[in-house]
Amino acid sequence: MRLRILERGYRPGTKLLFAFIRLFSGRPVPDAARLVFYRPDFYGARMKEITHAAMRGPSEWSVGDRELMAAYVSTVNECAFCVGAHSATAARAYPGGIQVAAVLADLESAPIEAALRATLRLLGKLTHEGSVSAEDVRIVRSAGASRQQIEDALAVCFAFNTTNRLADAFGFEVLDPEAFEAGAKYLLKRGYG
Repeated sequence: MRLRILERGYRPGTKLLFAFIRLFSGRPVPDAARLVFYRPDFYGARMKEITHAAMRGPSEWSVGDRELMAAYVSTVNECAFCVGAHSATAARAYPGGIQVAAVLADLESAPIEAALRATLRLLGKLTHEGSVSAEDVRIVRSAGASRQQIEDALAVCFAFNTTNRLADAFGFEVLDPEAFEAGAKYLLKRGYG
């Protein structure tokens, strides 16, 4: 069931922005953007800042790696909107993009580095079970991920566990592949800020 609250209640300047976006893109504003603009003082401005830092801030992980983490967490949460959005973005960020579909189909056989695989396992466990142990972190470290990489991955995990729940609670419309591709181009060019 879709919550209709995201279809009204915007300030005039925001309504004008949405009209320009629709005019120039030929598409309605995605629900994720509508949510950010709905209550910017309560949620939107803060979450944009958190998500941008996690996804585009300085990190040893590439943008493609972090988008893949977002898609993987979203897959564990079964959040169709976020899986579509972030798998499309990850695929565009990686040369060739084949590892995205492979990871989402079967993490264990996907052609990725050991540190990324171990990190994704950690994020999957945290997302599914709600906690991880010191031993879980040691395993990721022994696979080659640095302490900072683990912290950066946990920031992605936090951002998308939050976003997935909101996307599902509000009933975000799942876009067609062409719209997800357009969104991916935008996210790679402008980020989340």
